[in-house]
Amino acid sequence: MPRLDAFLKLAREQNCSDVHLAVGVPPMLRMHGDLMPIKFRDLDQRELTTYLTEILTPKQKDHFKEADLDFAYSAEGVGRFRANYFQKSSGPGAVFRYIPPEVPTLGSLNLPPIVRKLIDHQQGMILVTGATGTGKSTTLAAIIDHINASRSDNIISLEDPIEFIHSSKKSQVIQREVGTHVDSFASGLRAALREDPDVILVGEMRDAESVSMAMTAAETGHLVLGTMHTTTAVKTIDRIIDAMPFEQREQSKTFLAQSLLGVLTQVLVKTPDGHGRKAVIESMVMTKAIGKLLMENKSHMIPSQIQTGRNLGMMLMDHALMEAIQAREVDPNDAYQYALDEKPFRRFVTDADLIPQVDLS
Repeated sequence: MPRLDAFLKLAREQNCSDVHLAVGVPPMLRMHGDLMPIKFRDLDQRELTTYLTEILTPKQKDHFKEADLDFAYSAEGVGRFRANYFQKSSGPGAVFRYIPPEVPTLGSLNLPPIVRKLIDHQQGMILVTGATGTGKSTTLAAIIDHINASRSDNIISLEDPIEFIHSSKKSQVIQREVGTHVDSFASGLRAALREDPDVILVGEMRDAESVSMAMTAAETGHLVLGTMHTTTAVKTIDRIIDAMPFEQREQSKTFLAQSLLGVLTQVLVKTPDGHGRKAVIESMVMTKAIGKLLMENKSHMIPSQIQTGRNLGMMLMDHALMEAIQAREVDPNDAYQYALDEKPFRRFVTDADLIPQVDLS
């Protein structure tokens, strides 16, 4: 058994989400958002290199010599993990993210009703956004599972790497991995359009080419699901427009106004008992009013439309956080740190370490 498996098994047994390995420090585990070292010696470069490379194929070893490496690793009795290997000044490093064996459902994640309404569409684009580690892949897996169980569709997913494994139910699910089955997200999208898809999942819209291909897919009668590393709906819209060549930006605005169904931006906030985390979601639905603001270069006014669109399922992040606090679903101290406007949250802060950061004037 690879020696690395012992750390991964420990993480799984302790209900940790990630394992961090780096030179000069002991292995670390992320438990409910906090990073903690385990009782182990500091890893030196030679030892860590041995741990990391003994689970790699020859092709992966060659790739890691030249660049970062992303892949999925599975071991019997240990579990399935998404791995990222990288090089830094002191030597190699790695992060392993645990992937539960059961595909999550919309109900198990307690996602807001607007999610189900958005994915009932047959055509258009839905974006799930947020910083790294905020559960975007988990939310998308639940969305795919819902479509898989309720519709007779051809679902093609492009992932880097493949995380949750979907078995075809009422739909057919084809999962393709960037670097293994396709060269890039853009080339995978190009191929998917020739494979009679109904739903296309783009694991990450990284560049202008993948964004452009995803927009083409949405415009030509498909439901496209994608992710971006943006932290609000407005920043997501701005990122898409800014990613396009200047001469294509007006066209991109027209696409967004007509084909973007909605943006779901999420953060993971600790539960009150500190033993878990809950996804809190800002939701924006594309309406004629928001589309008009977009076309008139007034995206900074979109938050006010989200605020007044509660009857359509829209909600700003601060309002979603406040509702979660009032429902006692999240730790108010942790929620406070995600708020954009901190003032309404100050009365809930109880952590003494946070109080000095609060301006009471």
